[in-house]
Amino acid sequence: MPDTTALDQAASMIEKAWAQPIEVLEVLAVRRPCDDPLLRSAMHIRTALAITDNAAAAHQDRLHALTRPGYVPAHYELDRLVSSAADLRVALAESGAHVQAIRRVIEAREASSTAARGPAASLSRAANARSRLAPHAPGRLPDQPVAAAAVGPSAPVSGPRR
Repeated sequence: MPDTTALDQAASMIEKAWAQPIEVLEVLAVRRPCDDPLLRSAMHIRTALAITDNAAAAHQDRLHALTRPGYVPAHYELDRLVSSAADLRVALAESGAHVQAIRRVIEAREASSTAARGPAASLSRAANARSRLAPHAPGRLPDQPVAAAAVGPSAPVSGPRR
């Protein structure tokens, strides 16, 4: 059984959080990005993860070719072996960072959805309802807008401006 890649792990996390297949979520993230900006962020990170995952697979294949059984690399191939190992470590670290970023986006989504259902949200809805029922200032119709306050200095300023 092959090991699951970081890309597979990220896809399953996203599918579980949004309760839809990744193919549907890709379309939603592109067609309606303003509807769910956290989905769009997660899909962008997943795209970067796909690139990093492919790079990690290429470095791993190169290392397997250089260290296959019965093969003794020449001295000029040792630099290639060391650089491939370093590149693989970097790609794996980047993959881990991408998965962590997706996890944080999902946590932010969960936090925002629980905040919308929590006591603070119900208190703000109640305050809005009370403010609509509050008596308005005398001499003013209830639906008339209030005049805007003057912005800027009250007296002309002399001297150079910056």
